[in-house]
Amino acid sequence: MGELNDPTVWLPLVFAGLMGLSILIYVILDGYDLGIGMLMIIAEEDEKDRMIASIGPFWDANETWLVLAVGLLLVAFPAAHGTILTALYLPVALMLIGLILRGVAFDFRAKVSPPKKPLWNTLFFLGSLIAALSQGFMLGMYVMGLDWTLNHVLFSGLIACCLAAAYMTIGSTWLIYKMENALQKKAVTWAKRALIFTAIGMGAISLATPLVSSRIFDKWFSFPEILALAPLPIGAGALFLALVLTLRKLPKEGDRHSWLPLILTGGIFVMGFLGLAYSFYPYVVPEKLTIYEAAAAPESLLIILFGTLFVLPVILIYTAFAYSVFRGKATDLRYD
Repeated sequence: MGELNDPTVWLPLVFAGLMGLSILIYVILDGYDLGIGMLMIIAEEDEKDRMIASIGPFWDANETWLVLAVGLLLVAFPAAHGTILTALYLPVALMLIGLILRGVAFDFRAKVSPPKKPLWNTLFFLGSLIAALSQGFMLGMYVMGLDWTLNHVLFSGLIACCLAAAYMTIGSTWLIYKMENALQKKAVTWAKRALIFTAIGMGAISLATPLVSSRIFDKWFSFPEILALAPLPIGAGALFLALVLTLRKLPKEGDRHSWLPLILTGGIFVMGFLGLAYSFYPYVVPEKLTIYEAAAAPESLLIILFGTLFVLPVILIYTAFAYSVFRGKATDLRYD
C-alpha cells in the first residue's frame, strides 16, 4: 500500500496505462481507415467514393491518438523514446511518409478532374499500405527486442503483412456496418479472406513472445498464473470463432447485426493488446528499460498529468460526438 502512495511508482504506471490506451484506440480507429485505404485497390471505381465517404468525417481525427501516444512516450519516458525511435528510425520515417502521402491524396482526389482521380486513389492506397506495413514491422521488431538480425527482420516482415491484413479485416467490418447492397456483400468476402492472415499474425506473435524471453515464458506458463491468464487466449479464440460464424450469415435482411463484426474485431484487437501489455510489463524497452527506469522526474510527470487529464477528455468527447453525429450508413462525401 505504501508503494502506491509513492509518486515514483504510481506516476509511471499511470502514464504507461494512458500511453497504452492511446495506442489501442489508435490501432482500432485508424486501423479501419488504413484498411479501407488498402482495400480500395480491389474495389470498383464507383465504389471508391463511397468507401472514402465512410471514413471522411473520422480519419483525420483518428490519427490524433497516435500523436497523443508518441507525445506521452516523449514527455513521460524520454529515455525509452530515444531508444525506441533510434532503433526504429527507418520504419518510423516510412510510416510518416505513408501518412503524409495518404493525407495529400485524400484531399487531391476530391479536387482533380475525373481522369486524374485514379492516380490519387492509387496514391491513397500506397500511403495506407506503407503506413500499415511500417507499423507492423515496428511491432515485430519490438517483440523481438529491437535487435536488427536477419531472423528478426524476416519475422517483422511477416508481422507487417499480417497487421496490414488485420487492418483490412477491421476496415472490411467497418464497410459492412456503413454500406449496403453489393458493396456490403463484397466487404463480407474481404473480411473472411483478411481474417485468415490476421489469425496467422496473432498466432505468430503469441508463439514468438515467450520464446524470445524466458521472463515472459515464465509469466505465461508458471502455475497458477497460467490459470488466471487462460481467459485471454480462450477469449481471443472465442471472438475469432464468433466473427467467422457471424460473417457466414451476413448480410441479413433489414441489415440486422451489421455492426457485430466490427465489435468482434475490435474485441480481438483488445485481447491481443492485453496479452502484449502483460507480457512486456514492466518493460517499456523490451528487457532493457522498465517504465520506472525510463520515467521522467515525478515533478515533471505530475505537471504533465494535469495537462493530460484536460486534453484526454476533450479528445474522447470530440470522438464520441463525431461518431454520434455521423452514425448510420455513409452518405456522399461533399467538399462544397
